[in-house]
Amino acid sequence: MKSLTSARETTIPNTPYRFFIYIIGKHKGWAALAVIAVVIASAAGASTSYFFKLIIDAVEADDLNAALMWGLLYPFFILLVQLIYRVSGYAGAHLTVGSNQTATNTLMTYIMRHSHSYFIDRFAGSITNKIKNVTSAFDEMIPDILWAHLSVLVTFLVTFALILTVDSQSGIIFIGLLTVLFVVNKRFAKTKAIVAKENAEAGSLLQGYLVDVLSNVHTTRQYVRKDYELTEVQKLTQNKFEKGVRNWLYTEKLLTINSLLLFVFASLMFWRLVTQWGEGMLTTGEFVLVLALISNITGSLLFIGRAFNATARTAGELREGLDDILLPYEIVDMIPASPLKVEGGGIDWKDVTFKFDDLAVFENFNLTILPHQKIGLVGSSGAGKSTFVSLLLRQHAILKGRICIDGQDISSVTQDSLRELIALVPQEPSLFHRTIRENIAYGRPDASSDEIIAVAKKAEAHDFIMRLPQKYDTLVGERGVKLSGGQKQRVAIARAMLKNAPILILDEATSALDSTSEREIQKALHVLMEGKTVIAIAHRLSTLREMDRIIVLEEGTITEDGTHETLLQKQGHYAQLWQHQAGGFLVE
Repeated sequence: MKSLTSARETTIPNTPYRFFIYIIGKHKGWAALAVIAVVIASAAGASTSYFFKLIIDAVEADDLNAALMWGLLYPFFILLVQLIYRVSGYAGAHLTVGSNQTATNTLMTYIMRHSHSYFIDRFAGSITNKIKNVTSAFDEMIPDILWAHLSVLVTFLVTFALILTVDSQSGIIFIGLLTVLFVVNKRFAKTKAIVAKENAEAGSLLQGYLVDVLSNVHTTRQYVRKDYELTEVQKLTQNKFEKGVRNWLYTEKLLTINSLLLFVFASLMFWRLVTQWGEGMLTTGEFVLVLALISNITGSLLFIGRAFNATARTAGELREGLDDILLPYEIVDMIPASPLKVEGGGIDWKDVTFKFDDLAVFENFNLTILPHQKIGLVGSSGAGKSTFVSLLLRQHAILKGRICIDGQDISSVTQDSLRELIALVPQEPSLFHRTIRENIAYGRPDASSDEIIAVAKKAEAHDFIMRLPQKYDTLVGERGVKLSGGQKQRVAIARAMLKNAPILILDEATSALDSTSEREIQKALHVLMEGKTVIAIAHRLSTLREMDRIIVLEEGTITEDGTHETLLQKQGHYAQLWQHQAGGFLVE
């Protein structure tokens, strides 16, 4: 199997504008067509005011034929400009939607390669909101750049050129206005980006909390914590309100400044034009031309700050998303990394040291599991059982030492090949909001219906599935909420059976089953475990009696190692745990 992670693929630009160019670069053809069309249409659109000069000058010269000709050409010219704009719209649509698609695929590809630690530290809703902030930025920035920034820039240049042909000093006043507006708005844009990022962060925080509450709404009801959760939501919505108002009012502040600047410079320019016209230095057509040019561009001049701020706001939201998504990977495949090859499935832990922050879980930990050996892991909460499984799946990076499977260091093989050869049945099965058929076949999408039904029967799931309205095509709901805990575990067991990996991990695989169902499942698990290396974690010690070995972990250290019978004879910690069981479960 070829590793999906490469040096090139992981060096995605993590700054807003570089990331923007990186994505746009994958749609160069549409971008070029859109830019060319906007430039031509904007230049032609800004030039339409020149028709007024030609018509008025022709009327004053009593050249009615010329006036009629220019008057009739004017609407055709307007139509041509609009048709060119439609070309830009056609290209812009493909560029915008295509870039959104590319950005979504790029970010999801990057996110899916993050380690386990990344996801346990974040709300799923918050991550999706950050993706939305980044991808929706293309829906806003591309139209802003094409039909706000670029169009206005071209219009400004054409307007300046036309004014300059009429009166050089008026042209200087106009370029002075543009310079001052650019400098002022650029300075405001820096703060606007910060304000917009704070607003986006407040939105992500609110979104993540809402998803968390709604995902656990049954717990909220059971523990009567509705009022508490609503109070917390109100705090977050208040924070979002304050950040949103600040973001909005900052734009209003800039618009006010732009209005004052426009008033000052427009007054100077019109005073100059009226004086020149009164002295006969300008024709009436030239005077009207400048008036029309300024009138057409006034809106753009006034809202140039809003365009800057909109881009700054979007860039802020883009940065807020990229800063958290494009973090360096905690665990990466070596280059080159070879695929794992498992024959017997022997596992060796050699002087492994691992810490969570400053808390040591394993120090110089050693353990050898022979090929096809079945071991049980026992220990109190916090003994290191779950971490043992996580490290074997390479969900965390160890500080020193090696974990080898059939003599191959798992840090030197591809992560995908490692996990492909390990089947996991967790204590809390994770099901997709898809059909039961799709959930069972998740590890082998090409499995036939007969194979799916066969493993479902072995997992004691077939009977309850057949009682469902759509049977194997029944949607299980988000995280499998339409199924009971026992039903979800049976589906998870069937999924592991179908995967048929040489190494099997059972993490409380029968904890949600009643005693009768458990006996039936145990029969299926015996079939599943044949010829495999098995690691089983259980608080119900009776489920481990037939294991080849039982490992007792305490604070990351092996305190006892042997069969069920030999450990009972030692009268050690395992024997005490066995004696203190109530109803077959380990009492903490």
